[in-house]
Amino acid sequence: MKNLTIKKINASAVEASAVLALMDAAGIEFNPIATVNWSDFPYQPEVKFRVAHTGDALLLHYQVTEASVRAVALADDGRVWEDSCVECFLSPEGNDFYYNFECNCAAKLLLHGGPAGGERPTASEEVLKSVQRWASLGTEPFEEKVGECTWQIALVIPASAIFRHEIADFNGKTMRGNFYKCGDKLQTPHFLSWSPIDLPRPKFHCPEFFGELNFE
Repeated sequence: MKNLTIKKINASAVEASAVLALMDAAGIEFNPIATVNWSDFPYQPEVKFRVAHTGDALLLHYQVTEASVRAVALADDGRVWEDSCVECFLSPEGNDFYYNFECNCAAKLLLHGGPAGGERPTASEEVLKSVQRWASLGTEPFEEKVGECTWQIALVIPASAIFRHEIADFNGKTMRGNFYKCGDKLQTPHFLSWSPIDLPRPKFHCPEFFGELNFE
């Protein structure tokens, strides 16, 4: 099982637009999302992420370079996984109950929570709005643009966005999770993960393959 220590940054009321500079100042290192789990989908864009927390919020920063980019989803809770999309799946108790934070390159967010194979309701509009986002490409939808593109996304996820649990903060917690990059309807579909997945077909909703996340 892969392991990741998530460093605590002493900051409060962090804006998504400030995440990159804050992580730079704190020396937060990038981790690759580079596992090609399925030979039928060999394309491997360059993807890396870094993660930290402030106690009451999780900070995420993704950087992607890929051969084309797409952001067709018009609003939150849309089909963002069909676009140029980065994802964080998080299991607070380390079991099969998890949350999927999926964000396309135009900062449209999908968030569901529940057990694998069970009822997984979407987050309310209030919860979705509580997750701050910054996107280097802006927030307007667009059709696929072919040609190498580098883009970045930053998210500030409050503990309250884990909306079916009562989690006051991330301090000292041990959770499980995985980080992904996909683009189901890009000219070259791809499905990359941080922690490897041993399944015959592309599937990210598989908490049995999550890695361990240790919060300082």
